[in-house]
Amino acid sequence: MTDRVSDRELFSIPNVRLFIYFRLFFNARFYYPIFTVLFLDFGLSLEQFALLNVVWAAVIVLLEVPSGALADTMGRRNLVVLSAALMVTEMLLLCLAPRGNPSVLFAFFLANRICSGTAEAAASGADEALAFDTLQERGLADEWDRVLDRQIRVRSVGYIFAMSIGAAVYDPRLMHTVLGWLGWRLPADQSVTLRLPIYLTLVIAVLALLTALKMKEVGPAARMREAECGAVAACGRSMREAFSLTFRAGAWILQTPLALVLITAGLLFDNIIRMVLTLNSQYYRLIQLPEASFGLIGSALALLGVFLPRLASKLVTGRRPAFNMALLSVLTVAGLAGMTFFWPIVGLLPVVLLYSAMLMAGFMLSYYLNRITESHQRATVLSFKGLFFNLAYGLAGLLYSLLIAFLRADLTAGETGLAGDVVRDTVFRQSIGWFPGYFLVTLVLWFVLARWRLRGGETRVLGPQRP
Repeated sequence: MTDRVSDRELFSIPNVRLFIYFRLFFNARFYYPIFTVLFLDFGLSLEQFALLNVVWAAVIVLLEVPSGALADTMGRRNLVVLSAALMVTEMLLLCLAPRGNPSVLFAFFLANRICSGTAEAAASGADEALAFDTLQERGLADEWDRVLDRQIRVRSVGYIFAMSIGAAVYDPRLMHTVLGWLGWRLPADQSVTLRLPIYLTLVIAVLALLTALKMKEVGPAARMREAECGAVAACGRSMREAFSLTFRAGAWILQTPLALVLITAGLLFDNIIRMVLTLNSQYYRLIQLPEASFGLIGSALALLGVFLPRLASKLVTGRRPAFNMALLSVLTVAGLAGMTFFWPIVGLLPVVLLYSAMLMAGFMLSYYLNRITESHQRATVLSFKGLFFNLAYGLAGLLYSLLIAFLRADLTAGETGLAGDVVRDTVFRQSIGWFPGYFLVTLVLWFVLARWRLRGGETRVLGPQRP
């Protein structure tokens, strides 16, 4: 065990510091709190909005793993730069999107979603692998938990700032009042405030690009890529190697019990909690919270990201994985079960438990998975993780849609003349009641898988790392 370095020394390492900045700029998007209404206010229909989200998810799924393989063969920095450049492009498309012509407007937003999904896939795994390899090259791989801690806390603060400012500048009445206080008599109707969150996010995107350009490739693989890519033919070989690495990394995950168990544990929590958080606005209505409070609640939840990484760091370095898995399972079951009661206002507490479980699960999975994955395929493996998570989330969404259809048909068959709002709210309440059972079933299946694959006690390599 090496001595712990100081925070000043650790975060003065350029790639580590830039990794934190990049995650901050890449995720602090001012339009997130008004994402849905932004698309609709531009003139898109609900059907078009749904289709665009399907395209976005499909692009990520298709490119997630190939992008990780390209990062491992052609350079992690190159993929991070590409993702930032695509973020700038996607925001420029929204800045320039014309209103009034539905077909042209949809084309702009379609291009935006394709660029956004490609950017997400390109950044996924590459930035993290670059930062971890930088630590590993300096013999500081055991400090990764501290880097994750700082990165999540900084990103959470940025998210809170973006949530608050983005929602505020989008509100024409608030902007009119603020401009009046400043003595400015400028128009502040919806047509003006519509693009303000987009303009602010474009500025952040440029900062993300400048940050990515300052990163440096590291390790023996970096020197090899520099030598190989001196010729176009050599870069072509790297492209072929990237796709070969994709299959090798997938096979490694399936053949490495600990890697497979870790990734399936992560998606066990991720798919169900992400589904619940996607539905949270309807849940908030039913526990009697005013719609004006939704943005404040989102910011308050983001505050957990400032404190929980420190707890997760202590857990991964001081407790066995089995203990951490049990803790996350208890939090998740308690949160899902608590939501089924729909307690007025107090019903926020189960949401806090679920958000906490998801945040800590993501921290722990990153810590454990980076420890067991070799440098030459780290970005590819991390991309496979993202692929599995998105596929699991998509499957959960499909199952939930089928559940809603079943519950709606059962309710309307038994009673006629029910108002649309009553049917919607009743079906939603009933659907939430299925979530604890779904999680417990998948938890049992995961436990069977873990017992079957981890017969040799492989989890001993994961910790505790410090007394």
